[in-house]
Amino acid sequence: MSSLARKYVNQGLQYMMLNEYLQRQLARANYVHAQFFKTPIGTKVIVYAGIPGLVIGRRGANIKALSDVLEKEYGLENPQIDVVEVPNQDLNAKIMAYRVARALVRGVRFRRAAMIALNRIMAAGARGAEIIISGKLTSERHRTERFTRGYVPKSGEPGEELVDEAVVHVLLKLGMYGVKVRIMKPARMPDMILVRSQVPQGGEA
Repeated sequence: MSSLARKYVNQGLQYMMLNEYLQRQLARANYVHAQFFKTPIGTKVIVYAGIPGLVIGRRGANIKALSDVLEKEYGLENPQIDVVEVPNQDLNAKIMAYRVARALVRGVRFRRAAMIALNRIMAAGARGAEIIISGKLTSERHRTERFTRGYVPKSGEPGEELVDEAVVHVLLKLGMYGVKVRIMKPARMPDMILVRSQVPQGGEA
């Protein structure tokens, strides 16, 4: 492996570890993802979250502490952190997975938690949604429950480009639970055909 290829591999591993750390630390802020850019004065970090205030902290205290950790423990050079609020949060799979997981922590029944989330997603304009909850749901045996609304493609171009997918894990008294959310965005399908009525020559539509 060339030195250049090794550099990119190491950088990719570093960013993966950073993303895992940020997800653990900023889960309460509905952390979605982060982007990292090299700049002439250091590293620009853009954090996307549902609740930016929890990332920033009072008078920027959380941002300062986070910058110190990223620099000292993860080797980022002079990290400059910006926080961006995620728009259309009811259509973001990661944020909706967080919400379902928190409902389970509060003791809400898994079916009710899933149905509330599905209603919010569909009300926001999604073409379809799927929520999968796994764990010891009703007994000591592990099992999986699936809840769906509308249309959610599983494969092909629509499944890759139009479906937002996320998984969140939460530890409860009976063990670890998994929440997977897939949301079909309110977009026009590639194979959708629009039929227009023929307009007579000289007439109006």
